[in-house]
Amino acid sequence: MMKMLEAGGLLPVTDNIRTADKDNPKGYYEYERVKKMPDGDTEWLGKATGKTVKVISALLEHLPSAYTYKVIFMLRDMQEILASQHQMLVRSNKPTDKVSDDDLAEMYRKHLAKVRTWLAEQENISIMYVDYNDIMSNPGSYPERIQRFLGFPLDIEKMKTVVDPNLYRQRRQTN
Repeated sequence: MMKMLEAGGLLPVTDNIRTADKDNPKGYYEYERVKKMPDGDTEWLGKATGKTVKVISALLEHLPSAYTYKVIFMLRDMQEILASQHQMLVRSNKPTDKVSDDDLAEMYRKHLAKVRTWLAEQENISIMYVDYNDIMSNPGSYPERIQRFLGFPLDIEKMKTVVDPNLYRQRRQTN
């Protein structure tokens, strides 16, 4: 999504500290100060107006109410999330058996329900939910919707070209 938004003409807020690796060969769109929002480090948000910032769901509640936000929330199949996380742990030589997949899936479902409820209660946040699996299969169907949601012109044609199906490695199993 961040790559699509950048192709559409929006500047990402990144610090390029986390570089491309086997898990994400085209790189990351991360800004380390986002992780410090729970500690009150939000001054940088004023400089992010009109740009895109990647914020994981667990940190959304730390966005200050002084600003308005348009959040594009990516939803993904639970089994794919677990498979992706497992693969990242294996590649970094970290233990993969601390929590069972069933327990992890249940914890994430509860977290997601809590975040969705919180988001629905925020008057300063507009939300668009996007299905990761669908965007990987049908990337051309989203740019116009994203443009309408954000409310300003984007380079729709460029946005349609940046999704790389070769990076969709942890696919859900179909019978």
